[in-house]
Amino acid sequence: MKKLFYGMAAMAACSMMLLSCSSDEEGGSEEKRIVNMVADQKPLQLTEEQRVFANDNNGFTLNFLKKVNETDRSGRSFIYSPLSITYVLGMVNDAATGNTEKELEETLGFHEGGIQAVNDYCKNLIDNLPKADEDVELDIANAIFLNKDYTLKPQFEEDMAYYYDAKAEALDFSSSKTLSHINDWCKKQTKGMIPSILDEVNPEMVSYLLNAIYFKADWTNKFDPKNTKNEKFETGKGSTEMPMMRQDVYISYVKNETYSAVKIPYGNSLWNMVVMLPEEGKTTDDIVNRLAENGFSDVEDYRSSGDGVFKTYEVDLKLPRFETSSDTKDLEGGLISLLQQMGIRQAFDKEFAEIPNMCNKLVYIEMMRQKAKIKVNEEGSEAAAVTVAGMAELTSAGPIQEEVIPKATFHANRPFVYVIREMSSGVILFVGKFSGMA
Repeated sequence: MKKLFYGMAAMAACSMMLLSCSSDEEGGSEEKRIVNMVADQKPLQLTEEQRVFANDNNGFTLNFLKKVNETDRSGRSFIYSPLSITYVLGMVNDAATGNTEKELEETLGFHEGGIQAVNDYCKNLIDNLPKADEDVELDIANAIFLNKDYTLKPQFEEDMAYYYDAKAEALDFSSSKTLSHINDWCKKQTKGMIPSILDEVNPEMVSYLLNAIYFKADWTNKFDPKNTKNEKFETGKGSTEMPMMRQDVYISYVKNETYSAVKIPYGNSLWNMVVMLPEEGKTTDDIVNRLAENGFSDVEDYRSSGDGVFKTYEVDLKLPRFETSSDTKDLEGGLISLLQQMGIRQAFDKEFAEIPNMCNKLVYIEMMRQKAKIKVNEEGSEAAAVTVAGMAELTSAGPIQEEVIPKATFHANRPFVYVIREMSSGVILFVGKFSGMA
């Protein structure tokens, strides 16, 4: 009987170890290694209030996932970062008052926590989330491009610099160079993954607020390219051939009546991709609806059966090598319509938005857009998102133990849902669905 010692990465900064296993396709050879991860992990420290924010902002993330899934019935794959949207709207929230502020904070999961609490939370993530794992590259950047004919209020400009690391830059919005300048910022912050976010600059716009998130990480256990083979992938509208990566690996696995799921770790295991595969008779719609209803704790703490919690399994894992690009411009009604359905309305109202503390004129959000992209291969994952909001002037006012490791098969050869997440904070960075259709 095969026994081995194994460790799970915990949220506390205690003595943590990770066992990885790699084998050839026939399972004839096996190599195991234990890596001490203490020096490379810096779990994010959140206050009790900020832990509630993180959990409930994930609720916004999963509701956003549901709205996108309902809006886009094309069956295409998609990838988005609701956290990037949170940052742009967090900057708007700093200047908002009254019911506009209330709608923003409640919808984003901040429970009318107040501008100061929201700013503190966003600053904590900017300062410390990229430090959680030295082997994971994460950049969160914000920017304000201001029409030179307007002036930001000193307190807003100060808040943006301190809490969001966003430097305001005054530009001539009637110049053709401004479009290139803004898009070049987008390209630089995403390492070329998203080369542009605007198709044109409106010379009447007061300002553009931007957030960019860039993530790149190797799998803790990389896939061997020699085991990648073209195999059939069932799209739900037929089948197609695509490269399927394969490995036998010890990772967290869970199964319930709706889906089976694995946590595929990156770097030193504080980051992972959670892949959720529908059970027979279920679809990705069932997974998305369940997540939106129950929150991500349903994935972590599901206990309806004796096997209903994540445990370490020896998993025969297959995952497609894929790329997905998304643009909210392709959604019916665009990003603003989707956010209005979720409860943010007044910030987009050109007559009644209460955003008096941004600049020398009253403003509202006239346009919003996000582009996102992900690449998944044998080495790991690279993902990026850019969100822009155009502000216009108002027209009026676990311990190590010895035990037998069970086995499981997880072949992602049909549509699945996935998230990229940091464990110590619980923050979800990206959500997506892969259907096999571009």
